Amino acid sequence: MTNPRFRPSKAMILAAGLGKRMRPLTATTPKPLIEVNGQALIDHGMDRLAAAGVKTCVVNVHYLADLVEVHVRRRDDMEIIISDEREQLLETGGGINNALPLLGPEPFFQLNSDTCYWIEGVKPNLEHMIDAWDNERMDALLLLAETVNAVAYSGRGDFDMARDGSLTRRPEKGVTPFAYAGAAIYHPRLFEGAPEGPFSMNTLFDKAIADGRLFGVQMEGLWLHIGTPEAIRAAEYAVRESAA
Repeated sequence: MTNPRFRPSKAMILAAGLGKRMRPLTATTPKPLIEVNGQALIDHGMDRLAAAGVKTCVVNVHYLADLVEVHVRRRDDMEIIISDEREQLLETGGGINNALPLLGPEPFFQLNSDTCYWIEGVKPNLEHMIDAWDNERMDALLLLAETVNAVAYSGRGDFDMARDGSLTRRPEKGVTPFAYAGAAIYHPRLFEGAPEGPFSMNTLFDKAIADGRLFGVQMEGLWLHIGTPEAIRAAEYAVRESAA
C-alpha cells in the first residue's frame, strides 16, 4: 500500500570526490569541507537531513579522507557511518551501491555534499520530497532546480519533467528547464543488477527512465550551484541578499 508520508530515517552523503574544478582550494581541503558563509558544505546538507528526522547518515570518503571523517564524526545529532573508499574511488553509483548494506532495505535520502546547497522557501525541500514520494511508482525521486533561477549555474539542464513528475533526459544538443540539485530519495531496488566497481548514477537513471520509475520534484527557494571558487562569492552574496 502506498504511504505518501514515508519518512526516511537513513541517508547517504557523497563526499569522496576529488573536487578538481574547485582547485586550488581543494589542494589542501576536500570539497565537502570548503566553507560558504562560514559553514562547511557538507554540514549544510547534514543540517537539512537532521531537520528532516534522519537518524543515521552514511558518508563515503576517498580524497583527503581523514579530514572528512574527523569532521563528520563531530556531529552528535545523528549516527555517522563511514563508507571507506580510500583504496578505490567508486564514483556516484558505485559509491552508493557499495554502501547499500549500511543503508538497509528502506528508501533513503542521498545528498551530494557539494551541489545540494540552497536557500529554503516556505517549506523545506526535503519535506517536499517526502510528500512527493510514492513507493509503488518510484525507484528514484530527484530534487530539481529551475536553471533560469539558479545562482552560478551555466549548464543546459538535465531533465524535462512531465505533469505527473516523471522525468526524461535532455536531448543531446537541446536545453531543458531543470537541473538535478543533488538531493534524492532512492529505493534500494534501483540498484538491482547494478555493476560492481565504479560507475555513474546516470546508468541507473537511464534504466529508471526506461522503466518509467524516475521522478522529480521542483525545489522551492533558490539553488546555489557551488562548482567553482568564483561560485562561492556568488552564493555568499545571494545568501546575504536573501537575509536582507
